[in-house]
Amino acid sequence: MKALTGNRLADGEAVFWKDGRWVERFAEAQIFDDDQAALEAEGMAKAQGTVVVDPYLIDLVDSEGLWAPLSFRERVRCLGPTNHPQHGKQAAGGEDVEALRHAHGAARSTGRVNLIKRK
Repeated sequence: MKALTGNRLADGEAVFWKDGRWVERFAEAQIFDDDQAALEAEGMAKAQGTVVVDPYLIDLVDSEGLWAPLSFRERVRCLGPTNHPQHGKQAAGGEDVEALRHAHGAARSTGRVNLIKRK
């Protein structure tokens, strides 16, 4: 399984491909189970060269019934915290924002990041 991602040119945020357009949340990303379809979507995204920087495919793994990026780097990039510690891709506000602030602090102080489980 794969998903298509890139960084939006306007602000550098990670965005995800869904049916010919870019969405902000990984949970809304289109999941490809066919390599050819994934490559075709990547080609379409690269043709939109002014929207994102260098779109690319990432491998996914089933994590407790939910899809998540396979690599740790992509999990942090896709699910937050982002380069803005006051929010994250999965933050709905309130306690989620506080949890992301805590994870950001843990990453700086211990070198570890506790990923926030998606609901």
